[in-house]
Amino acid sequence: MDHGTSPRPGTARATAEQDRPGRGRGVLEGAFALLDALHRCGDEAGVTELALACGVPKGSAHRLLDQLVAVGAVERRGSRYRVGPQLYRLGQAWEPHPGLRLAARLPVQRLRAATGASVVLAVLSEDRAIVVSSAPGELEPLVPVRNGTAFRLDTAAGHALRGPLRGGPVLDREDVMDGVCCAAFPVRGRDGRTVAALAAMVPAGRRLDALAEAVADAGAALGRALARGVPHRAVPPAALAP
Repeated sequence: MDHGTSPRPGTARATAEQDRPGRGRGVLEGAFALLDALHRCGDEAGVTELALACGVPKGSAHRLLDQLVAVGAVERRGSRYRVGPQLYRLGQAWEPHPGLRLAARLPVQRLRAATGASVVLAVLSEDRAIVVSSAPGELEPLVPVRNGTAFRLDTAAGHALRGPLRGGPVLDREDVMDGVCCAAFPVRGRDGRTVAALAAMVPAGRRLDALAEAVADAGAALGRALARGVPHRAVPPAALAP
């Protein structure tokens, strides 16, 4: 009988297997679990907090974090960790729909300036809505808006993302969160399909009809920009270097 297939507790092999990232998960999966936990924990977190948040043994978490620091995906400040510049740079390259983020810059900022609302542009990702462009407004810090934030689909933006093809503005009168109202509008691509949702959130008590009209105008303008086609950003020479 080959007893080597079941290492005894306390042996070097058993210790290595027990300390494997994610308890049997691959190294990449463990690393991404740590990065996701770092995002969920806020601006900074310690190794113990991150290990507990994603279920990776502390020893493995420490080694994976060291590797992530080495490639610039994570920064270390004393005993705390935060997202690094390399990961941020790579994340900015993600384009959920051709030209969407570039086309959204002016409409998002103008809608924020005209209404004072917290404005987000969200896209559908499986069973969540992911913010790809944002401008903080009156609701900060009660409802902080940040690129990369994910939220449920029972919100106004979620309904706009999944609603009828010819649907108009979707209103939320404190349905999701007390004290917060929202108007959302679907953004159409060249083929008429919904590619994103533009949403503006304001404190309860504001007139939603005027807000809905402003959101619909901004969403329609964004859709027209996508239909015209947005010039691709030039690739910096440094990015082309081997």
